[in-house]
Amino acid sequence: MSVPPYVPVLPTRPHAAAAYRALAPDVQRQVAPLWTLPPRPGMLPQPLAERVAKEAGDIAAAQRLGPGWLDAPFADDVEAAVLADVLTPEWWDHRNLRPVTGPGRSGAQQSLALAAARHREDGLGIRVRLPGDWNDRTAMDVAVLLDRLPSGQPADLFLDLATVLPDRPDAAKEALRALDTLIPLTSWRTVTVAAGGFPEPPDDFREGVTYEAPRSDWETWHEIRHSERQYLSRLRYGDYGIHPATYVTQPPPSRSGGPPWGVLRYTTARSYHLSKVPHGRQYDDANREAAKCLTRLSDFRGAAASAGEEWLCDRVRGVETIGNHSTWNRQGNVQHMTFVTRSLGH
Repeated sequence: MSVPPYVPVLPTRPHAAAAYRALAPDVQRQVAPLWTLPPRPGMLPQPLAERVAKEAGDIAAAQRLGPGWLDAPFADDVEAAVLADVLTPEWWDHRNLRPVTGPGRSGAQQSLALAAARHREDGLGIRVRLPGDWNDRTAMDVAVLLDRLPSGQPADLFLDLATVLPDRPDAAKEALRALDTLIPLTSWRTVTVAAGGFPEPPDDFREGVTYEAPRSDWETWHEIRHSERQYLSRLRYGDYGIHPATYVTQPPPSRSGGPPWGVLRYTTARSYHLSKVPHGRQYDDANREAAKCLTRLSDFRGAAASAGEEWLCDRVRGVETIGNHSTWNRQGNVQHMTFVTRSLGH
């Protein structure tokens, strides 16, 4: 399997699938998402099965031309039993998606992913979370999972650093400690280091004022890349797109849930930028001003950079409608994934 250099961790939500589909063909060929099913605590088995079947089917359709992975990291034994009825080993046939599990998961979720991997005979993704300091005992749990794979079947390693903001200056050091221990365990087919760097909106988030935060996750990646490890050429870059890493850990909101405002997000070489956007047609002027805050940035790349930038420029001119949370998330991820992909190519 030839895997592209960029592995964004994306939620199995319509806006994320739409963003992936909206990427220019040359960009999409460089992107292999790690799709993540959200937690749905308390949902009854039948509605849960229907929701998983729809989301997994939509993601499989989006991935018909390129490789990706599908993970259910929050499934407990009860939820995994429902997933087993939907994501049967045969479900994975003829789909460009591969199953994922990891240490610390429920036994049922691990067995579900392993059964799919054995049936498909095309590999298993192992996602190792590292939200803080590295613990060597985790490597023992990973080795146990690898021992459950049939001999000769490939495995893909995802080192998931979760949130990497300025308050984690040692994230690269801990990542290297983990990689030094994990990489010798097997002949990994691919190795990805993923981290979420987009911050939550600040408490004093105001309309008409752009909030700027450093790209700490990107700096961590470069710190790893500038170490002297022999395996560096094998590493692939991953992140959480335009959302904080906690976004994929949250149950999807109800139709009436969420704040009466949203966020336009933009990525530059050194910073993340957030602009508050009110929800509703009565706020058209304020909405256009939120888009204008981003297009005025000295590092704004212009309408030709991607469909995300084009949408922002059209919004400023009043050509595009105000949109909603799904629109803002989709366009933000298009600009981000396009820029990251082209940055990795330099």
